[in-house]
Amino acid sequence: MAGRYGEDVLAGDWRRRKVTAEVDAEPELVVEDADSGFCGAVVGFESGAVVLEDRHGRRRVFPLLPAAFLLDGEPVTLRRPVRPVVPAARRRTASGSIAVADVRARVAKASRIWVEGVHDAALVERIWGDDLRVEGVVVEPLDGIDALDAEVRGFAPGPGRRLGVLVDHLVPGSKESRIVARVNSPYVLVTGHPYVDVWQAVKPAALGIRAWPVVPPGRPWKEGVCAALGVAEPAEMWRRILSRVDSFADVETPLINAMERLIDFVTEPD
Repeated sequence: MAGRYGEDVLAGDWRRRKVTAEVDAEPELVVEDADSGFCGAVVGFESGAVVLEDRHGRRRVFPLLPAAFLLDGEPVTLRRPVRPVVPAARRRTASGSIAVADVRARVAKASRIWVEGVHDAALVERIWGDDLRVEGVVVEPLDGIDALDAEVRGFAPGPGRRLGVLVDHLVPGSKESRIVARVNSPYVLVTGHPYVDVWQAVKPAALGIRAWPVVPPGRPWKEGVCAALGVAEPAEMWRRILSRVDSFADVETPLINAMERLIDFVTEPD
C-alpha cells in the first residue's frame, strides 16, 4: 500500500513548513517570474496583475499568484501596495475661513452690516458671503452716509441688535470722518477703508493694470477711471472688476481688516 500511494503527505513536522513571505510590489522592485524566468522591475499594474519591465525595455504582465515570484532567489508572494488614505484638504471660503460643511444658512439675526452702496454689497458678498450666511448676518446697502446718524437712530441698536457700518474713504479730515464722529453707541461699530471708492479696494493686479488711474480733482472718480482705462461706462467697468475678484487675495488689506472687525463685532455675544 505504501508503494502504491507514495510518501505520506502528512509525514514530518508540518508546523515547520516554510511560509512564503508577502512583499509589496513597490515601483522599481526587481523580481523574477518563477515559471518563465522573466526578470524585471515593477512598473505598474493591470487588471489585478503586475507589470514587469526588463533591462531591455520589454514588458510582461503576470498575475499576482502565491509564491509566483523570486526575490533574491527566494519565493515570494507579491501584493499590490495599499496606499494610505490622504485626508481631503479643508475647503476654505473666499474670505480664507475654513468652510463649514453641510450647514444651512441661519435665520437672519437682528444685527446688520451696512455698506455704502450696491457695489460694496456685491463685493462683500463675493468674499464674505459664505461666512455671513453661516452667522445669519445680513448686509444691507445704503444710498450714501450723509444721514448716517439719523439712520442709526432709526435702526435702534441695542443688546442683540448690533450694527456694523463699512464706510468708503474713511480718513482723518474727510467728510466721511466728520459724519462718522456723530455716531455714538456701544452697539454700533463704524469702520472703513481709505479708498475713494470700493472699486479702488480691488488690487490693480487682479485687473491686469499696474495702478488705478489718478483722476483730477473735480471730476467724478468712476467716470474718470473709465475714461482712463477706455471703458464705455461705470456699469461695464464694475462688471469687469467683480468678475476678477475670487477671494480675499484680490482685495487690499484695509478692506479685509475692516470687514473682519465688523463681522466679529456683530456676531459677538452680548
